[in-house]
Amino acid sequence: MKSAYELAMERLNRDSPMAQLSQAQKEQLSDLDSRYAAKAAEKELFLKGEMDKALQSGDLETHDSLKMQLATEKKVLLDELESKKEQVRREGA
Repeated sequence: MKSAYELAMERLNRDSPMAQLSQAQKEQLSDLDSRYAAKAAEKELFLKGEMDKALQSGDLETHDSLKMQLATEKKVLLDELESKKEQVRREGA
């Protein structure tokens, strides 16, 4: 007997089948994940260092500004990553 989850997944695949990715596409997606994780880590390390400096000097306004900048830059990178991944997925369709 199938679970409700299995039945729902069957209906979902029947209504909008998932595209199968080639090995090259999988490698491209993996490469994109790695590159963007590195970019995010680089930005985070730099900005957290700047945030620490601002806290040590007592400049809370700069610290908060850098914190918001970090969140914004992470979002931009994530959006850019998803856009590029979608482009790779469409190439195979």
